[in-house]
Amino acid sequence: MRIGELAERSGVSRDTIRFYERHGLLRSEAGASATNSYRDYPEENLHKLTFFAQAREAGMSIADLRSLVEARGDSCDPQDAEAVIRAKIAELRERAEQIGRVVGFLENELKSGGRPS
Repeated sequence: MRIGELAERSGVSRDTIRFYERHGLLRSEAGASATNSYRDYPEENLHKLTFFAQAREAGMSIADLRSLVEARGDSCDPQDAEAVIRAKIAELRERAEQIGRVVGFLENELKSGGRPS
């Protein structure tokens, strides 16, 4: 399908589709006609765009998406993809704990009148 149809069916703008493609998250192929520069997008991109929208809404970065897409690629072993996802979950849990410690520290500072201890 062409980019216009993909945009319409997915509810994602053409610019966003091109952005994801530039970042290696979506693939397209040269169209069948040699007289134009149209690109064809495989049907699988509809599912990817839904996943990307949900992941971005949850706060995932483009780098995070790229690592997941690479791990879940067509030629990737499912166990490798699962390992990448589990590693990302562990990394995010660690970051969440660190953020919790910082928030707790700052809250304690406010309780002490904002004066450094």
